[in-house]
Amino acid sequence: MAAANPLRTKRMEGIRRKRRKARLAIWQNYELYLFLLPTLVYFLVFHYMPMYGVQIAFKRFIAVKGINGSPWVGFEHFERFFESFQFLIVLKNTLAISLYELLVAFPAPIVLALLLNQLTSERFKKLAQTVTYAPHFISVVVVVGMLYLFLSPKIGLVNRLLVSLGFEPVYFMASSAWFSTIFVFSGIWQNIGWSTIIYLAALAGVNPDLHEAAVMDGATKRQRIQHIDFPSILPTIMILLILNIGHLMSVGFEKVYLMQNQLNIDASEVIQTYVYKAGLLEGQLSYSAAIGLFNSVINFTLLLAFNQLARKSKQASLW
Repeated sequence: MAAANPLRTKRMEGIRRKRRKARLAIWQNYELYLFLLPTLVYFLVFHYMPMYGVQIAFKRFIAVKGINGSPWVGFEHFERFFESFQFLIVLKNTLAISLYELLVAFPAPIVLALLLNQLTSERFKKLAQTVTYAPHFISVVVVVGMLYLFLSPKIGLVNRLLVSLGFEPVYFMASSAWFSTIFVFSGIWQNIGWSTIIYLAALAGVNPDLHEAAVMDGATKRQRIQHIDFPSILPTIMILLILNIGHLMSVGFEKVYLMQNQLNIDASEVIQTYVYKAGLLEGQLSYSAAIGLFNSVINFTLLLAFNQLARKSKQASLW
């Protein structure tokens, strides 16, 4: 019988030792793992197990036959979507709104956090934070209702102001040209305060001695923001930017659908609303699943690409 390889034996012994240490660590801290268990179960049940049904995107789903009994059709539904006249429309609208949000809405909480961090009056700072946080807790349905009310061509405050200045009233909610702007800026108003929380938390970790030294050297507030505050939150900005790019094709459904009408549908029909109409309203479950899978693959690819780009540029990355 051949002698055992000493190197292999040593490696296996090292693996066993690590496993024993891992089991011991889990046993010693089992309370923490019990706290983690509900979260793991949630993701398993509601995020990973449903992925089994993704296969209907490659089948002609028949409800009475179930997922397993439905016949395979390959990429038929994907080809149908790519050849549809709606493909370019929904893709263009989704990208237009997503890029608009990324360019305008993403930097807004960063700027607000940097400005709030420079306030010397704690009382005014807390007031400003409360005022900007509050809209986040308003229901999307209520926000859209407010938009219809404020932007109404007859009784809306905005149009009343325009008329008083000598302009003609504008039916904002029925205009394709105004849809993206209203969607993005109303989102900024609702979420900017909430989004600043993570940046303010990062700024709280900045060493005060750096600011004291900069003040003694005659640095202005702008220079302190530029050379101390901003570099300190840059890793946080990069992580959130990567995550936002990973959701670039996911504009959202509820708010778009509530703002959508037959007069602005040229600019408001996005992938999420199209999937809802094709899947639930028209019963084309396999077709809508194929569109949703296409959307998810694009998001996942963008996430991987920009994470790799961040790593190559020596910036903070997800992994």
